Amino acid sequence: MAEAKPAPYPVNITGELQEPLSRWLWLVKWILLIPHWLVLVFLTVAFVFTSICAWFAILFTGKYPRSLFDFNVGVGRWCWRTGFYGYNALGTDKYPPFTLDPVEYSAKLTVDYPENLNRWLIFVKWFLAIPHLIIAIILTGGASASWGKSEWSFGGVVGILSFIAGIILLVTGKYPKGLFPIMLGMNRWATRTYAYFFLMTDKYPPFRFEE
Repeated sequence: MAEAKPAPYPVNITGELQEPLSRWLWLVKWILLIPHWLVLVFLTVAFVFTSICAWFAILFTGKYPRSLFDFNVGVGRWCWRTGFYGYNALGTDKYPPFTLDPVEYSAKLTVDYPENLNRWLIFVKWFLAIPHLIIAIILTGGASASWGKSEWSFGGVVGILSFIAGIILLVTGKYPKGLFPIMLGMNRWATRTYAYFFLMTDKYPPFRFEE
C-alpha cells in the first residue's frame, strides 16, 4: 500500500539547479548583488511596516489585506531569488530580476492567499513559532532567504554548505548535487517559519524539509 503524501503547505519555495555553473563567479557574487541588497534594505523596512498594518487589519477584520499580502509576498520572492543566486544555494548564474512580480526564474516562492485568518491567533503565533525559530536560527543563521537578512549574510548550516559547494565547484567545475536538496530544504523550512510568524498563514509549519 502506497504511503500517503502529506498535504501541501500553503507556503513553499522551489529552486532549479541550473548547470553548468561558473567555477569562479560565486567568489564575486557578493559584489554583483550589492544593487539588490541596497533595494532590499528599503523593501525589508517596508515589509515590517506593512506587516504591522496587517496585524491590526487581521485583529479587526479577520482578513489580511490583499494589497499588503501581495506586496509582502513580492518582497519574499525578491529575497529568495537573490538568496538562490547568492549564498543560500549558489543554484544559478543567471542574475536575478529587479521585480516583486512572479517571473520566469529558477527560484520561485508561492504563498496561498488566506481568505480568513484567526484574529486571536496573532497574539500567540510568536510563541507557537519558537520551536521552528530555534531550528531556523541553526539552519540559516537567524534569517530566511525570504523575508530576512540572510541574502546578504553568510551564516548557519546553509552558509557552511554553500561555502563547501563553492569550494568543490571551484576545484572540480561541478556543483555537488547531493548538497543542493539539503540547502533547498533548509531554506524552505526557514521560509515557512517566517511566513507563519509574519501572519501569512494560520497553518502551523510542518517539521520537514520537503514540499
